[in-house]
Amino acid sequence: MFDAFHKFLAGTPQTGPTVLLTLGRLPKALELARALRAAGCRVVIAEPFRWHVCKPSRAVAASYQVTSPNQDRRAYLRELLDVIARENVELVVPVSEEALHVAALRESLPAHVRLLCPDFAALARLHDKLAFARYADSRGLTVPPTHPETDAAAAELMAAGDYVAKPAHSCSGIGVSLCRDGARHSMGEAGMLVQGFVEGDHISSLTLLHEGRELVTVLYRGAVYAGTVAICFERVDVAASVHSWIRKFCEGIKYSGFIAFDFIVDAQGEAWAIECNPRPTSGVHFLDSAALGRAMLSPESVDTIPLKPVTRMQWAYSTLTEAYAAILRPAECGRRFRRLFTSRDVVWSLRDPLPFLLMTPMSWEILWPAITTGITLGEATQRDIAWLSGGTEPQA
Repeated sequence: MFDAFHKFLAGTPQTGPTVLLTLGRLPKALELARALRAAGCRVVIAEPFRWHVCKPSRAVAASYQVTSPNQDRRAYLRELLDVIARENVELVVPVSEEALHVAALRESLPAHVRLLCPDFAALARLHDKLAFARYADSRGLTVPPTHPETDAAAAELMAAGDYVAKPAHSCSGIGVSLCRDGARHSMGEAGMLVQGFVEGDHISSLTLLHEGRELVTVLYRGAVYAGTVAICFERVDVAASVHSWIRKFCEGIKYSGFIAFDFIVDAQGEAWAIECNPRPTSGVHFLDSAALGRAMLSPESVDTIPLKPVTRMQWAYSTLTEAYAAILRPAECGRRFRRLFTSRDVVWSLRDPLPFLLMTPMSWEILWPAITTGITLGEATQRDIAWLSGGTEPQA
């Protein structure tokens, strides 16, 4: 069915290099697909879900269902290599938490295929919240005190006042708790961390680097949340301490790919990095599509990536849901509806309408477990792909 839609909507077939996105279920994957197509690329998707938001897009030439890495990692990597060979892929772009699994492909890829992310060791150090905090601290950068829950230093931190309990390996805010006034948190699982709580403004960032050279950095903050996941977000253009922190972190490293940080900016304007996400985030929605596509394809030929003129973006369906969820709190409900009507949807495109029009059925494999089991939407999107424990590099 979708092949017919693609042929009707796509127009002239893309003749540029073929790029593989290793996930298709999230709006940021659709943003990346459209950006790559705007740069002349042919885009294919490898996705454990049968249905996903990218599948009906005119930006996508083919979609393959693959085994989820958390079900059978070896099968997942083998199937990715099969897609790469079958489609003559030249560039592989991880989209979300599957990046740590995909990094294992590096030594198995044909010589002409480039992987847009660092090696596994670099990703694992940044994804691990304790290892990241220690590394940033060793570089003289501001991070809240962070300790394993079993350490004596963690007990002192918990007794001193407010703190955050979080898993060392997690995503989408899964397992994160704010504990007030020294209240004891029941950790309940191994690998939990205690991090000092910093009061202030929560700002997220996304940077694209090529061999340590910054191509773009965008800062943004959540305006409406579903749980801990921002579904409506606005660009932040003035945050000097955050920009300075990112520049210092990136100095002297040969990182190539997307890297993102979450910060708390305190009352004195100091930026404290609370975690790192070495992958694309919702910040991609603020980047000029054609320029982003060219930068992913040929980063050495790009000086910088301009930002879109729009400063507020959203997942409109989710923002609407959260507005109705606040119906008994009139002020908050009104605020969310105002955000809904003044923010641009990240999925809608007049030239590529099907992902928006079919958003609900295409997202059913996310919605159904969230509805029937009570897990958050964030967990439903990540539990089959996320790297949720430590360990050695998976073998291809």
